[in-house]
Order: sequence, then C-alpha cells, then structure tokens
Amino acid sequence: MPRTIRFHLDEDVDPVVAEGLRRRGIDVTTSQEARLLGALDPIQLAHAQVEGRVLFTHDDDHLKINAQGVEHGGIAYCHRLRKSIGEIIDSLALIWELCEPEEMVNRVEFI
Repeated sequence: MPRTIRFHLDEDVDPVVAEGLRRRGIDVTTSQEARLLGALDPIQLAHAQVEGRVLFTHDDDHLKINAQGVEHGGIAYCHRLRKSIGEIIDSLALIWELCEPEEMVNRVEFI
C-alpha cells in the first residue's frame, strides 16, 4: 500500500479539482482518465480500492454503498453545493497531509 493517500475522482467531480491537487503534488486519477465514464457506482468504488485510492465524490449513492458494509479504500464526500472548488481542494489536501492510507480504509470523510 502506498505511504500517502492517493485519490480517485468520480465522474461527477469537476476536473479542475484534479488539476488543483496535482499542482500540490498529490497523486490523483479521474473516471475520465480511467475510462470509467458511465460505470456503475460499485465499479467506481471497486476501481479506487484496487488502485489503493480514496474515492472523492459528490454522489450520495456511495454513502449508501458504505452503509451496506461494502469494503473500500475510503470515501471523501462533499455535497455538490456545499463547498467551492478551492475549498474542496484544500480539504482533500488536508486529508492527504494528515491521514495515512490505512486510516481511510472503510471510512467516510465528509468535507
């Protein structure tokens, strides 16, 4: 497992978030890059887990999947209208700085 958190951004996340994280030196992939556009939520989450990444999403369905006890590498969630892009980038960077990958396993972090 990597020593630092790596993120995977669900397809509903603005690509500018990935750009902002990369400028900070954070390893991030997107659903577009992984050719997962239109993939079902469980597939998105499984992809992130296999890749050792925390999934960032605005999609409430991932919270439901978590509540069902499905194992995952971590979910960072933010309601689409609650934070600006800059606040999202700052929040994800804070998770990256403060958390170890093992701490995020099967955990949901609300930002």
